[in-house]
Amino acid sequence: MEGSLQAIRMHNIHRVMKMPKRGEEGRWGWIAMLWAEVCFGVYWIFTQSLRWTLLYHIPFNHRLFQRYGENKLPGVDIFVCTADPMLEPPNMVINTVLSVMCYNYPSNKLSVYLSDDGASELTFYALLKASIFSKHWIPFCKRFNIEPRSPEAYFSQHYCTIKNTQEWSSIKKLYEDMKSEIELVVEKGKLPDEIRDQHKGFSEWNSKITKKDHQSIVQIIIDGRDTNAVDDDGSQLPTLVYMAREKRPNFPHHFKAGAMNALIRVSSEISNAPIIVNLDCDMYSNNADTIQEALCFFMDQKQGHHIAYVQFPQNFNNINKNDLYANSFPIEFPGISGQGLATIYCGTGCFHRRESLSGMHFKDYHNNTTRCNIKPNSTQHHEIRTTEELIEASKVVSSCRYEEGSEWGKEKGLVYGIPVEDVVTGLVISCRGWKSIYYNPKREAFLGVAPTTLEVSLVQHKRWGEGLFHIFFSKYCPFIYGHRKISLGVQMGYSVYLLRAPMSLPTLSYAVLPAIYTLWGIPLFPQVTSPWIVPFLYAPLATYLYSLLEAMSCGCTIKSWWNLQRMKLFRRTSSYFFGFMDTVKIQLGFSETKFDVTDKVVSEDTMKRYEEEVVDFGSSSSVMFTIIATLALINVFGVIGGTKKVVEGSALVLQVMLCVWMVMLNKVVYEALFVRSEKGCLPSNVLLKSLVSASLACFVLPSFLS
Repeated sequence: MEGSLQAIRMHNIHRVMKMPKRGEEGRWGWIAMLWAEVCFGVYWIFTQSLRWTLLYHIPFNHRLFQRYGENKLPGVDIFVCTADPMLEPPNMVINTVLSVMCYNYPSNKLSVYLSDDGASELTFYALLKASIFSKHWIPFCKRFNIEPRSPEAYFSQHYCTIKNTQEWSSIKKLYEDMKSEIELVVEKGKLPDEIRDQHKGFSEWNSKITKKDHQSIVQIIIDGRDTNAVDDDGSQLPTLVYMAREKRPNFPHHFKAGAMNALIRVSSEISNAPIIVNLDCDMYSNNADTIQEALCFFMDQKQGHHIAYVQFPQNFNNINKNDLYANSFPIEFPGISGQGLATIYCGTGCFHRRESLSGMHFKDYHNNTTRCNIKPNSTQHHEIRTTEELIEASKVVSSCRYEEGSEWGKEKGLVYGIPVEDVVTGLVISCRGWKSIYYNPKREAFLGVAPTTLEVSLVQHKRWGEGLFHIFFSKYCPFIYGHRKISLGVQMGYSVYLLRAPMSLPTLSYAVLPAIYTLWGIPLFPQVTSPWIVPFLYAPLATYLYSLLEAMSCGCTIKSWWNLQRMKLFRRTSSYFFGFMDTVKIQLGFSETKFDVTDKVVSEDTMKRYEEEVVDFGSSSSVMFTIIATLALINVFGVIGGTKKVVEGSALVLQVMLCVWMVMLNKVVYEALFVRSEKGCLPSNVLLKSLVSASLACFVLPSFLS
């Protein structure tokens, strides 16, 4: 670290000492490079805060039942969120629901809530079918102790994992039949009348209901108190609830944050468990003991009362060997957790203490409770009210007007007004005095669906980059809102993520200026014979070597590390740049926050390219691809023109080396522009626009400025 700091210092000293004087050519390029290098240096120091203290946890979950027994264990409410049956297929949603209904945990203490922000009767129908199938699936899972407990994931293994092949075949047929029935209805886009007559809940839907305009819909599909709600083995089933909160055009619905807050209120009416788990609809449970592992932190006799939430990592079941789009995050999260037990809340795969998520400060919680264990459910409503009464009460708290004049979205629940409501909510909870845990078990707790095309990945990161920078621009900036509330290390750790969008600007400077100034014959770096060359070589070489060793220590391959470097370039020069611009427009009042649901439907052709590790551009004409292609072509021009100048004796060796590095990272772009012809390549209009833009930047602009 000291060597890198010294190299950064020497970088800046050289820039200032050798800066061309006013009127000399290259002055503005040198100023831009100095600014970029200062930004890189400060950001690098921030990233080191994630590496000061790495913290890993090992719970002893087998002791949980020994110490407390089933009666003293807390209830757990599990929230699953979905928003669009076309982008998030109902079969995928119910696989997540079924997987969490099968936890190795007392069923009478489990309640599963599905929030459907699309208010789709197709999703409700799928959940009804899943509730019937659960009577067979739950005892099957527990009897044979199978993993994973998502039916789709389990049966995709294509072989029987138990001795009783007849029972395995029988349960598989039940699942395939259910899956086919749901897919048939979804394909038609509407329910036949005979299906609508099967459950009174379908009466909530009529021709006037739309995704953005409908009343509150709450249905308790399985009431865990009902003695008849049992599985094939006679064991009690978990409570299962469907919720579509009210939406009206004249009321802001606050996207996922609004859905989560409605779920908090609805669950408080029905089950009111002290522990809340929230999951995205594609993140199925991969470990039946996850609840026990998470409770070890909450119920620890020394530190448990401090813990607000336990965040599990986002893992994916479809990542190929070399993680083509760098979807996994194996390195940095243990570092921020080491800065005082504070970790980032990721919005899925997280266990919460209800009080902390509902807005309570730690000091108030600590003063009103004992330092021991979480109390069992507050079951006053659950015992004395009928199912119909619970439904009506839930409809009231999930209505549009319920939050008017309240603290919801401000001091209670998830924070409104920020596109990444999860991250800012975690920051606010930490500033209220709570601690949090990042726990990465050997067996992944949850598995989701990672983007399988470059376009989907870039759009996803654009949304994240915009939302994270929005936090830094808001009153929730860690250095302001977190002053004297969280440690400096945590503030810096948060800022590593919050500043991704503005870091696109210095990256663009380094991606464009060296190539253009090479063509102009203007050096931006010291000559190879100068002693000043040492810090300019040391800084990037040390950084890349360290990151490679770090990645390999986490089990990554060299090729996956290379894919990460390429994706960092693509994201910073496209996703984060547009995220930065959108945030600025929002702050200036020229635009409003938007939320795009990631498409989780993958075609066979797309999946084939992903498995073959061929970058899929989706044949899209996205302006992000035009920028990426333009930068790639600018650096090709820089290599061609710069090589000629180096041969002629010009002092441009470092600039040409940087252009060569950029060309190597952009190899997949050249292939998509000039070699490939299948559906996943770049279309001809992107090639045309990028050629024109690169030519203007490299050949027309110099003559215009001269």
